[in-house]
Amino acid sequence: MNERIGILTSGGDCPGLNAVIRAVVKSATKLGWETIGFHGGFEGLLDKDYQTLDYKRMDYLLNLGGTVLGTSNKGRFAVKTGVGQIGNLDPNVVKDSIKNFKELNLKALICAGGDGSLTIAQQLFEAGIPLVGIPKTIDNDLVGTAMTFGFDSAVSCAMDALDRLHTSAESHNRVMVLELMGRYAGWITLWAGVSGGADVILLPEIPFNYESICAQIRSREIIGKHFTLIAVSEGAYEQGGSVSLISSDEKNREARLGGIGNKVAEEIAKRTGKECRVCVLGHLQRGGGPTSLDRVLCTAFGAKAVSLVKEGKFGYMVSSKPPHICSIKISEAIGKLRLVQPDDDMVVIARSMGISMGDEIKTVF
Repeated sequence: MNERIGILTSGGDCPGLNAVIRAVVKSATKLGWETIGFHGGFEGLLDKDYQTLDYKRMDYLLNLGGTVLGTSNKGRFAVKTGVGQIGNLDPNVVKDSIKNFKELNLKALICAGGDGSLTIAQQLFEAGIPLVGIPKTIDNDLVGTAMTFGFDSAVSCAMDALDRLHTSAESHNRVMVLELMGRYAGWITLWAGVSGGADVILLPEIPFNYESICAQIRSREIIGKHFTLIAVSEGAYEQGGSVSLISSDEKNREARLGGIGNKVAEEIAKRTGKECRVCVLGHLQRGGGPTSLDRVLCTAFGAKAVSLVKEGKFGYMVSSKPPHICSIKISEAIGKLRLVQPDDDMVVIARSMGISMGDEIKTVF
């Protein structure tokens, strides 16, 4: 082995992280490089907590959920600690990270993470660590790439939940509210809502009003549909209102969203008299193995990341721009979110199918 690279997984876990690790190790081995994996995200780099990754043991990782390296979205490397709040890394943390990187004789570092993790990566790159990013988030909210791995798997999980809630809702003539992850982006809720047959889809990008939701429920009652499925993103909020946050005393971590599902259900029950139930899917969306699409995407991303290292193209992030796997500067992919636009094709399609987005009053037909 004449070269050595490092890899870490940072931020929230999601299906596909192990598949990316596998692709990186296998691609690096083909070049005669050794790969070490840092435990617990960037914290592993700071603590020199790592393991050598043997390519002969990589095959079992393709369909395995989670990450064998562990991950973290808080601690000494947290730079996003609130809504729109981004800070700088402690200079001593950066200094020690660079020192460890050099002592381990690394050629480059590959970082798999979302906006927060790649913001950390950019700061380390600017400080002198040659690195490459791989876009990872179930939220699918990173600019510069058409899709992030983990998204399709999360949508599949949410769709399955809607399928199951459908039969229960219809059996009891209830309103079922499913709260989904996604933070400030509604991609998971939109795609799951359309594929799972939701009657109402509430997104952060389209503030809702209760009159619209209740009108959809009553309209369905008129045509004999005495149940309603509502898919709501955790970052959705009422017109003139704000996102619902879960209070937390934890420092150095991003704001935790949640609770909007219960609010919606309580208000609907009060206004319509319908029996309402809430299901918060939560971390189930992050668990389990990756879908076939995510496995392919992870494999392509991992191989491309190693290729960027070989080319010396540091400070870049792998990017999906169908039908190509490309790259974009990390600095151009962070600091702003890729959000659902009100005129997005999928939103238009949903409306044309009679799905309410909670912002206008109209009958099903």
